[in-house]
Amino acid sequence: MSKKVTLVARDAADAIARGRHGDPFAVLGPHDLGTDVIIRSLQPQARRVSVLTKAGETEMERVHPDGLFAVRLPRPASYRLAVEEQDGRVFEIDDPYRFPPLLGDLDIHLLVEGTHLRTFEKLGAHLREADGIAGVHFAVWAPNADRVSVVGDFNGWDGRRHAMRRRHDAGVWEIFIPGLGQGCVYKFEILARGGVLLPLKADPYGHFAEVPPKTASVVWELAERPWRDADWMAAQKARNDRHAPVSIYEVHLGSWRRVPEDGNRPLSYLEQAEQLADYVAEMGFTHVEFLPVHEHPFGGSWGYQPVGLFAPTSRYGSPEEFRALVESLHCRGIGVIVDWVAGHFPNDPHGLHYFDGTHLYEHEDPRLGIHKDWNTQIYNYGRKEVMNYLYANALYWLEEYHVDGLRVDAVASMLYLDYSRDPGEWIPNRYGGNENLEAIDFLRRMNQVVYGEHPGAMTVAEESTAWPGVSRPVHLGGLGFGFKWNMGWMHDTLRYFGKDPIHRRYHHDDLTFAQLYAYHENFVLPLSHDEVVHGKGSIFGRMPGDPWQKFANLRAYYGFMWTQPGKKLLFMGCEFAQEREWDEDASLDWHLLNDPRHEGIRRLVRDLNRLYRSEPALHQLDNDSRGFAWIDCTDRDNSVLTWRRMAQDPADFLVVAGSYTPLVRENYRIGVPEAGYYREILNTDSEWYGGSNVHNDGGVWADEVPWNGQPWSIRLTLPPLATCVFKRDR
Repeated sequence: MSKKVTLVARDAADAIARGRHGDPFAVLGPHDLGTDVIIRSLQPQARRVSVLTKAGETEMERVHPDGLFAVRLPRPASYRLAVEEQDGRVFEIDDPYRFPPLLGDLDIHLLVEGTHLRTFEKLGAHLREADGIAGVHFAVWAPNADRVSVVGDFNGWDGRRHAMRRRHDAGVWEIFIPGLGQGCVYKFEILARGGVLLPLKADPYGHFAEVPPKTASVVWELAERPWRDADWMAAQKARNDRHAPVSIYEVHLGSWRRVPEDGNRPLSYLEQAEQLADYVAEMGFTHVEFLPVHEHPFGGSWGYQPVGLFAPTSRYGSPEEFRALVESLHCRGIGVIVDWVAGHFPNDPHGLHYFDGTHLYEHEDPRLGIHKDWNTQIYNYGRKEVMNYLYANALYWLEEYHVDGLRVDAVASMLYLDYSRDPGEWIPNRYGGNENLEAIDFLRRMNQVVYGEHPGAMTVAEESTAWPGVSRPVHLGGLGFGFKWNMGWMHDTLRYFGKDPIHRRYHHDDLTFAQLYAYHENFVLPLSHDEVVHGKGSIFGRMPGDPWQKFANLRAYYGFMWTQPGKKLLFMGCEFAQEREWDEDASLDWHLLNDPRHEGIRRLVRDLNRLYRSEPALHQLDNDSRGFAWIDCTDRDNSVLTWRRMAQDPADFLVVAGSYTPLVRENYRIGVPEAGYYREILNTDSEWYGGSNVHNDGGVWADEVPWNGQPWSIRLTLPPLATCVFKRDR
């Protein structure tokens, strides 16, 4: 008994063996006694354990019945452990408790300060070498835990085996485990205060995860990649600029296209790198926006309830394969935007919720910490470590995956303390208002970090209220986003085009109202996934009338959308008039393209994109009042609107006429500013798009007849339910 006491104190041995010791490095590994050392190792599965040094093999003494072994011997330069298990299997390992901390003092200082913008390089799991030994360094922030361990197949998911070292000043736990490598599956076992063992936690900084419904993290170091998109990255700033054409194709990776002959599985990242990239390039879109690609446990959330913000979902392949998808799109001249969820996270027990036995990432008070609409947790925007986590994540996607932009989901729910709450269910800010001051500061700082580190990137806000200055610079009092979705435009125009044409004269303002505020923000005009779910049906399904009128209405609507000021966004399937509501578990109905009417819609969207990109008048001043002027917005009795779009060069302009009843209108005169021949460069009623082919014989000459306050005018034949675009030959 006396020998055992000299090798290890009884209470320390009991605590280590039961997994209750808060400082395992104080007991395990080598401990200096001058010329000698005591080496201790916990091997619960072992029959015997020996220390291997240059001097030979020394058997360790079992000092606790649960598998704690110890030995005193002359200090070795290095050593390994030979472990013989109960079944007779023998193997050698390097002792993880002989390695020093790998997080440096500067990293700890920046983590404590909340200014370590690339925490993803230090926290999480990373392939490292220590003393020439290869392994994995694990680090996790859990300041209120009594003990944190790494568990996985490599240790039988036994939390006693690899308990971590606590860096008290930062609340971070770390350990280097030699011998582990890429693809290792792991979680964190956390003992909360009071001895409460929590559900196993996935790594908040994990770069990869098991395929759901499995929930463990996977060690995955992103290697240096010989990126082939240098040309795109060099031009990124110009491509994402507010003066550039930006036409976004919104995609849900799991349902864009499936493989029916292989169990109806979704396409992989690599398959989409070929098929999606080819399709988007052929359709003329400038950008793809992916619904959240972060790992998420519930497919029905479409990614909007993520658990692994740093891990592209493993449903479609590896992180390297997602990189290949981004690269393929860039090589075809297409930018990549990812939906970014910084407003909330789900309650899944392996996620961030109650991470270390306290409300670490979320607010403790449910009036601040629970999102009622989705029963999710709201980030604590006042905690610097949480903000560091989110800032670093934004940079991570821009740097490690070369994505061009972040579209921030549900910004309105972040800005307002009383969002979707009844009186008494929220806490006013320090001034008595309903503004979430901490979230506002977070969004401003996030945009400053993104644009400061990556001036060519873009951030886009899905913000559904009239909050001022969403896309204005922070130094001017704005939130600092590059763009904002124009939700009002979307609702107004869908309401108008959903009306029977006979009633549209009473709703004329639905199409004109947006011009009253169109230049207060840098707007994107969205027809997004939110408009084709939850019983709303498809965009096509909302169009009134018989089949001919439904197709004509949709063509006219798209013509209106692409010729109005603002960047464009269209959800997948809408480009060929998908008839049913979107289903995330099924492929888009590509067979509809066998119908000339659906193919006609697809051709129109393709040609609208090409026109939008090629004509400076349609994009250079998208967010500037100099780029738009009504010719006549008062003809509500005929449901006709006419307008001009202008480029930075005043002589470069287009004339657009929209006639939104199923009648042909002959000799319809509109004013134009200059003489000349006005060529009809797009007509949504063309037979090429499935229309009735009422047209203007290629164009019309201007008459010296003043009209609509202009010195010249043109007489048009307006097709039924159509939008037509004219350009003066110079």
